[in-house]
This record gives sequence, C-alpha cells and structure tokens, in this order.
Amino acid sequence: MADEVDAIAAAWLAERPDLDVAPLHILSRIGRLAQLLDERRAQAFAEHGLASHEFDVLAALRRSGQPYERTPGQLIEATHVTSGTMTNRLDRLAERNLITRRGHPEDGRQLLVRLTALGKRRVDAAFEELLSSERALLGGLSEAQRRSLAGGLRRLLHTLAAG
Repeated sequence: MADEVDAIAAAWLAERPDLDVAPLHILSRIGRLAQLLDERRAQAFAEHGLASHEFDVLAALRRSGQPYERTPGQLIEATHVTSGTMTNRLDRLAERNLITRRGHPEDGRQLLVRLTALGKRRVDAAFEELLSSERALLGGLSEAQRRSLAGGLRRLLHTLAAG
C-alpha cells in the first residue's frame, strides 16, 4: 500500500540517485502523522470547549493528583512554554472558571494554580474523548504492532532528545 511519502521518496531518488532517501520513509510519515493527530486532538478538545493549549495546562494540573495544584513555573516546565505565554493562558482559564490562583502559603512570592471542579470535569471529558479517538486511529494495528511501534518511537525520541 503506497502513500504520498513513497511517491515523494521515489521522485527524489529519481532526481538524486546519489542520496539515501530512507529517512524520508520514517520521518516524513511522522511529520504527516503529527499534523493529522494535531487536527484530531484539536477536534476532540473543541467538542469540550477547549483549545489544545488549554487542555495541556488543565491536563498538567489533573495529572498532578489532588489537590490538582501547581506553581506557574511547574506548569511552564510541564507544557514547554514561556512565562508570558503561561500567564496569558492562566488568565484566560481563570476567566472561564477552569482554574483558580492563590498565593503560595510557604512562599509569598509564588502563586499556586488549582484546577476547579468545572476544569476537572472539562479536562476529564476531553481526555476520554481523546483516548476514544486515538484508540480508533490505532485500530488497524495489532497489539504487537502497537508495542513495537511505541518502542521504536520511544528510542527515536530518546535519541533525538539526547542529541
């Protein structure tokens, strides 16, 4: 079953037979998969009134366990954004009553961000929708294929992150 990546690699090979185009077969597919996943995830989150970046913040709080509270610095680390970006996201989430902010009881210079009950319900529903959608996307792979793919991608990510 050939796809667009096969056609692109074949065209490059025809034009540049001196080059090894093998990386395209993996990395171009990963890039296309990332685009499709971003679209599907955005759709799943939108059905629950969230943008992807909002889900990221709420999910970081939800995964932290009760009382679902973190400092903005911890959220920045978890979501890989700048402090200015995080401030804007927190402002919007607070306006929608999905989070609250309060002073840190042990460090007056810090804030604590807490998931509200509404925020918890919203992120839980969006996460359930996401898992259902992504489970369906993987439906064409056997369990062994899924494990193998996950292992290969884990190794690739580790290699790239260490590089």
